[in-house]
Amino acid sequence: MARRIVTIDDKIAQAESLVIKTKEKYDAALEELNRLIKKKRELEGKELMRAYEKSGRSLEEVLEFLGETSVGDGE
Repeated sequence: MARRIVTIDDKIAQAESLVIKTKEKYDAALEELNRLIKKKRELEGKELMRAYEKSGRSLEEVLEFLGETSVGDGE
């Protein structure tokens, strides 16, 4: 039986291939994570708006309760 000699260049090529595949998986997972975080924030915003609308409080009252300074100050 002949043994195949694996050169350092072969090992480097295999490692590069693994890194590329791993990075593609990482990028896809990161994109999914960001999509889910964005979706969660949208849902929280909708829930907050429903609570505000049901509260019967003014925007100023709600902002004061939340510790905001004033309406329309740009922050």
